[in-house]
Amino acid sequence: MSATCQVTGARPGFGKSVSHSHRRTNRRFDPNIQHKRYFVPSLGRTVRLTVSAKGMKVIDARGIDAVVADLLRRGERL
Repeated sequence: MSATCQVTGARPGFGKSVSHSHRRTNRRFDPNIQHKRYFVPSLGRTVRLTVSAKGMKVIDARGIDAVVADLLRRGERL
């Protein structure tokens, strides 16, 4: 499973964990990725999207039809 949001494009970030003794070890900051099913009235069916929590807020603000139209324009498979 790819940890990438289909709506916002959020991907994992990389950095260091710093302990009390100041040793640095590699770590990964993963976005909050969820699999959600949305009913899209313009398509007349449900679509399953891999979205982050911020992507869900974007869908709530703009509407699922507008977001799906952008995804199709980009050539993403739904």
